[in-house]
Amino acid sequence: MIHTPRWVVDHPWPATAIACAAALLVGAAVWAAVRAIRAAQTPPAAALVAGFAAAACTAYSGDTSWRYAGNRLGMTDTTERAAMFAAAELALFACVLMARANLLGDKGAPGAPGLLVWGITCVQIIPAYSESGFWGGTVRAILGPVLAALLWHLALDVDLRHAKPEATSNGLAAMVGRELRERLLSRLGLAVRDRTAEQITRDRWTARAVDLAACLADRGDGWRTRRMRRQLSVAVGRAQVGAHPQQRRALLQLLSARLHSGALSTLDLPSPWEFREPIAPPRPATVVAYEQLREMQPLDAVLAVASAHPDLAPDELRAVLFDHGVIVSETQVGVALRASAATHPRALTSASAAGQTLFKVHARIDDETTPDAPEGDPDAPDTDASADTPDADADRALLPDARRVDQAHRTRYDRPASLRALQDGLRIGQKRAQRMRALLDEEAQP
Repeated sequence: MIHTPRWVVDHPWPATAIACAAALLVGAAVWAAVRAIRAAQTPPAAALVAGFAAAACTAYSGDTSWRYAGNRLGMTDTTERAAMFAAAELALFACVLMARANLLGDKGAPGAPGLLVWGITCVQIIPAYSESGFWGGTVRAILGPVLAALLWHLALDVDLRHAKPEATSNGLAAMVGRELRERLLSRLGLAVRDRTAEQITRDRWTARAVDLAACLADRGDGWRTRRMRRQLSVAVGRAQVGAHPQQRRALLQLLSARLHSGALSTLDLPSPWEFREPIAPPRPATVVAYEQLREMQPLDAVLAVASAHPDLAPDELRAVLFDHGVIVSETQVGVALRASAATHPRALTSASAAGQTLFKVHARIDDETTPDAPEGDPDAPDTDASADTPDADADRALLPDARRVDQAHRTRYDRPASLRALQDGLRIGQKRAQRMRALLDEEAQP
């Protein structure tokens, strides 16, 4: 057996090393404990006081359970009573802790443990009344299990409204309570929130004025009618519709709906059982022209755009076709403009010159031939013998297009359109171009 003081005297250096190591270990433990205490979040004083009060109320409830176990449940053995009298109090505290865990966990609500807390509290009220009668039992019930449940809820932040003020309970009791509260507020005329007392008074008297005015509309002349008119005057004054335009507007709208309520039965409403095809909105002409040009062959598309814009140069025609998704080369444009086919597909003929722009085709579908072209080819130049015969009506009908070609030529080249420009723009022969030039010159003379 080693005698410690003698060993320390006989071995000073090992003893000193052991003492220093022990001092270091104790110091490290003390330092870690101090840091842990400082890092721990101290609960607020209100929570601590609520916890002590909840413990006291639980002890108060435990005293009631001790007496009830011996007097009513036949637990005469002290050991048996001590082991079993506080079962309800322990169950209550356990349910509070589980409700707190549910609230702080994934559920976000106390759940079933929260309901069990109040179930155990109701059961614990029975021993209080059994041991102390009505008045004494009331005191024991309130100061014991009821206050214990409430204070444990507040001390441990189990109440959903305290933990999450924006959350709403979906329990059966909570939903029934909210529904009853809303119905009561609606019955009392307080369904619209955030109103001042003055506004509530004005709204109530406005509704009263509407009722009186609607009743007067169906009455004759008599003492009751005169009395009702005086009441209507008072209601209008109390509603202050003369000083508040918004209140006056509300009064007139409500009264108008009340007086014309009989028209509801004569409204011609469609049956909800009838299936109706939705009406498609009209498609713009530019969209139709765009789709048709995309479906055409390149040469046909060039001819269609050229007929809609006869004053455009080949490069401008290519730009218009490119904007509409049709890619053509200079050679294709030249070939199409010089081509003279026997027949053409449905073409886009020109609409009015007003509103035409460089990059849009404003056109319409027209299957009819022009009055100046042969039936076989609407766009072919009229080089046959019939074109040389003067036709005043046909020339007058072609005069608006001639004016447009001449105006476009004047805008671009600052001079009147030549015979060649008229032939290319109107697709006519030389003789007819001369007649159109003569008509344009006559109009230009003062």
